[in-house]
Amino acid sequence: MSLTANPAEPQPLLLRTEGAGGCTTLTLNAPGKLNALSGAMLDALDAALGQLAQHAACRVIVLRGAGRAFCAGHDLAEMMAMDEFAQHRELFARCSRLMLKIQQQPQPVIACVEGAATAAGCQLVAACDLAYASDAARFAVSGINLGLFCATPAVALSRNVGRKAALEMLLTGEFISAQRAEQLGLINAAVPADALDALIEAKVAAISAKDSGALAEGKRLFYRQLETGSAAAYQMAGASMACGMQQAAAHDGIDGFLAAKTAPKAPRMT
Repeated sequence: MSLTANPAEPQPLLLRTEGAGGCTTLTLNAPGKLNALSGAMLDALDAALGQLAQHAACRVIVLRGAGRAFCAGHDLAEMMAMDEFAQHRELFARCSRLMLKIQQQPQPVIACVEGAATAAGCQLVAACDLAYASDAARFAVSGINLGLFCATPAVALSRNVGRKAALEMLLTGEFISAQRAEQLGLINAAVPADALDALIEAKVAAISAKDSGALAEGKRLFYRQLETGSAAAYQMAGASMACGMQQAAAHDGIDGFLAAKTAPKAPRMT
């Protein structure tokens, strides 16, 4: 899969596919800029996700950062080179579309965080379906330190953590530890750096063993129901489960469970 127009240029995004578990790893590859979300990086991520959405063999996507940071947010030098409102508006719209695309992706997307995830980089972690981090990782929405409130990162952040915790991060710009991020629900777990890869592999294996259709429909429904009231959410969820019950995977799974439950037990040896 080609992610850049000119193969001679360094690719902003590296792609590696592991055949056994159907896992594709996307690595932000601009370590000199702390994997900032430049225009080229946004385009590469958008293209990769779009192509992977069509690959049935891809069961799970893992997002990582090269070097010492996960992602430092937007490319500030690139932002400052823009001098018109329309240019900045389009940049943030592109980034917002990418965050929504992650949630619309049929495959679960897992953030594997080492180092810092700041501003739009923290937003990227929050936008992923699952997130696991090294216990040395740090998180911040630090635009306020530069006089710019992190409004777009606030959308994803406030849908992961409580209001007061989100506002504390947004108003102070202070870093929080991986352990604190786990407590707040920004990430699923923080583990020692040498245990992170094994944890990711275990989660990928657990997810890959499930029916891909059920995963895609379940993920789609999960995000849709979050944005509506409880009554409408139950209507959508009930319709989704009724559709699921018409699928062969559910029939096979439930038949197998019932057969195992009613099978005669072997006599215990005394």
